Amino acid sequence: MSLICFHCHQQVTEIGRYQTRILDEMRPMCCPGCQAVAEAIVANGLDDYYRFRTEPAEKADSMPDDLLEKLRLFDQPELQEEFVIHQGKTNQVQLSLDGISCAACAWLIEKKLARLAGIKQIAVNVSARRAIVSWYPQQVALSEIINAIEKIGYHAQPFHPQQQEENFKNTDRAYLKRIGLAGLMTMQVMMIAIALYFGLFGNLDEDIREFMHWVSLGLSIPVVFYSGAVFYQGAWRALRSGGVNMDVPVSIAIWVLFIASAKATVLARGEVFFESVCMFIFLLLISRFLEHRARHKAAQISANMSKYIPVTATLVEQGNTRDILAKLLKTDQTVLVKPGETIPVDGQVLDGHSHVDESMLTGEFEPVTKTPGSEVYGGALNQSGTLTIRVLRPLKEAMVNQILRLQDEALLNKPAIAQLADRISSYFVLAVLLISALTFWFWHAQGNANAFWIMASVLVATCPCALGLATPSALTCAMARLNRQGVLLKRADLLEALCEIDTLAFDKTGTLTEGKFSLQQTINLSAHSDEMLLRLAAALESYSEHPLAKAFAPYAGTLAENVQVTPGFGLVGWIDGQEYRIGSQHLMSHPVPDSLSACNVLLADRNGILAGFVLTDQIRPDAAAMLKQLNHYQHCIISGDNQQNVAKIGQALQIDKLYSQCKPEQKLKKMQELQHQGQHVLMMGDGINDAPVLAAAQVSVAVGGATDLAKNAADVILIKPSLTLLPVLFNMAKRSRTKIKQNMAWALGYNLLVLPLAVCGYLTPWLGVVGMSLSSIIVVANSVRLLKADS
Repeated sequence: MSLICFHCHQQVTEIGRYQTRILDEMRPMCCPGCQAVAEAIVANGLDDYYRFRTEPAEKADSMPDDLLEKLRLFDQPELQEEFVIHQGKTNQVQLSLDGISCAACAWLIEKKLARLAGIKQIAVNVSARRAIVSWYPQQVALSEIINAIEKIGYHAQPFHPQQQEENFKNTDRAYLKRIGLAGLMTMQVMMIAIALYFGLFGNLDEDIREFMHWVSLGLSIPVVFYSGAVFYQGAWRALRSGGVNMDVPVSIAIWVLFIASAKATVLARGEVFFESVCMFIFLLLISRFLEHRARHKAAQISANMSKYIPVTATLVEQGNTRDILAKLLKTDQTVLVKPGETIPVDGQVLDGHSHVDESMLTGEFEPVTKTPGSEVYGGALNQSGTLTIRVLRPLKEAMVNQILRLQDEALLNKPAIAQLADRISSYFVLAVLLISALTFWFWHAQGNANAFWIMASVLVATCPCALGLATPSALTCAMARLNRQGVLLKRADLLEALCEIDTLAFDKTGTLTEGKFSLQQTINLSAHSDEMLLRLAAALESYSEHPLAKAFAPYAGTLAENVQVTPGFGLVGWIDGQEYRIGSQHLMSHPVPDSLSACNVLLADRNGILAGFVLTDQIRPDAAAMLKQLNHYQHCIISGDNQQNVAKIGQALQIDKLYSQCKPEQKLKKMQELQHQGQHVLMMGDGINDAPVLAAAQVSVAVGGATDLAKNAADVILIKPSLTLLPVLFNMAKRSRTKIKQNMAWALGYNLLVLPLAVCGYLTPWLGVVGMSLSSIIVVANSVRLLKADS
């Protein structure tokens, strides 16, 4: 039955979630905003408003005046059950942040919340736009934490994948609107400026020239006040926190140029620089939009990661079954999982035998046999038999969610490589501001009427336009080139980090190998030919759904009869009137000789064991070529597979440093050990079990065909399933670093050259803006060369 909100009369989509007692009855509400407003009306004794109103109220704004009252909804235990993790005396929550754009934003949020009593730890991940907060609930409430973030200009709410994706889309649309307006106005202003500069209108009367200036002013106002607002917001947040980020010099440059130009227009004397203001805003917006779009693409690729988190479950109560939401399952309840269904929660098998595909968790494709007493994990796929499972822990504490949290915590410990450039630029800006102020004071003291214009010349000539474009222009061009080649970077600063890498770490299955089993060796102990033994094996294995059985498919031809499948052991059947067994050593009725110890499939008849088969994963055909091109790096394998299989791959690819049988936490520990030894590690993987170690590495790469969780954790995604893209990535990183150094050298060199000329009054603002524009064009043109193959 459809309900409408008692407050605003809009449809209620979550029946029973939001309610308020009004006029002695519980009334349905459509959202927390309407509920908070209604509760405030009732609390102030204004119930008669609802009795006598003639039309419904406006839908409550997402940011009502009584914001704290609304946020207190997040303190309700029932609501917190969905997103708050209880860790002894502390709670932990993952928050989605809206409005952050750089490392300075993260620093500001961390600094402000750290002062809040009861906060144990706060760490912000700029790339994912999320924060993990640990706090003592006895000292501070979650609503107060979120309110503290709201007060400094950012919006926070408990993380939800769909909401995060919607935030990305909203930001995307906002960028396009700002860029579209700036581009349209910049073209008009530039046409007027070019005509004025070069006299294309002939000998213009002074009043017509002034009119053109007024037109330029009118066209520039929406660019400065709307398109450029994103820079002012970032600058204001930084200044409020007592710091300086790249938005501060950008904002100062925009406003100095705009105010000076507006003053010249109003007073009808002096030069105007509206075209420089508009062009500067337009170019910087494009650079930021391209970087945002790269993050957005990465988010879209990993948006369906939640498919591993089960949605529904079949609950067994008093012999009856019913479907419920998996997140509502509680410890010690019983659930039924049929063949082909996803296991809804971590639990223990009470009844049934089955093969379970845990590749999404372990990264290994070989199914695991489950019998009564075995532990199973939420998100794994039940392949064969029906299982009755006792719930060991609720869904939010399931292994797959633990790995996600481990991944996020590792992401938060990444070094901020780009902070050094921000510090250099902030010192440069402070120096320029000081020199500008001293210049104005000196010339004003000398009684020079042009003191303001000389100061404006200093700011314009040394405006950090080229400096601001030096790094982002090179990085975005490099990212665009990589995207065309099938490499997706989530953050532009990864290209800097790649230049510091000295060690390459690889997962085995699905990364260096194809993730498909194949027959590598047949050890024949009988008088039969290898071909006959393979036909016998294929005849029996044709009745099995086990992935190992597919390796024998090419040898099929003989028919088997009366085949019996023993889950977890193998198969027994009759061929040409004789009984044969194929499977693990536990199925054999005769002792297994040492010569077959390396075999993972055995074949026997009633007289003894006939042969052993070694089935392994195939090495990717491009793995050796990739390692050869990157032979000046250290190589190692960190895998969850057994030691024997890892050793074979290591020997084939000439990799000496091998770590086998590693669980996700052990992989993370190995990574941290390498880093503690001073090594800078790039990790390449493809499975969910690789997510924590991918997040902990200085740079992480998910190979084509990787799980969505691995893609979510990785910094770089190889869209095309080719390992040879890794050398391409390293080559582009080196080229982009060279371009950045060239751009920085030119930008700083130009500023140091023109600064004394501007201070002495020899450089007019008009010449300064021409030089500034030329400097920016040179920087952008140099960066665009990265789009070419060998430039």
